[in-house]
Amino acid sequence: MTTLINPRRRIRTLMLCFVVAATLSLGTIPGVAQQSAQPSSPVNIKPEANEAPETHSWTIEQLLPLTVSEAWQMSGKSEDKFFDMVQDLAAYCAQKRNLSLPASEAAGQQAGEYIKQQAKLDHDQLFYAVVDQAVRKVGTPNLPQASGAAK
Repeated sequence: MTTLINPRRRIRTLMLCFVVAATLSLGTIPGVAQQSAQPSSPVNIKPEANEAPETHSWTIEQLLPLTVSEAWQMSGKSEDKFFDMVQDLAAYCAQKRNLSLPASEAAGQQAGEYIKQQAKLDHDQLFYAVVDQAVRKVGTPNLPQASGAAK
């Protein structure tokens, strides 16, 4: 029974990461210019009243040059922290590529499986490259906003 819980938890955590990443991709990452014409996300993830806001000891700039192995070490070998890193990078990648991340279970599973598979293939590849490729697989292009009503 224990072996079934761990993969389910990983999938659930990864799905939540991509849902939150979709929310964050609207320009809430510090240092990334926000586009005022970008549509608001239909996803609304709010912490429970008893939850403290999440703080991290890393910045996007610190995550960019890391290999998969170095990111795992930086997370303290904690799956939760590692997935937080994935979430942060996914939001950054989606913002840079003008993509929206779907809030579906299937997309979360697809991205999570891809990241897990690629990370196992080569621990020395760039962590950002793996997450970016997953975002490109599941992300959808943001549509440009019309400047006025159609005539």
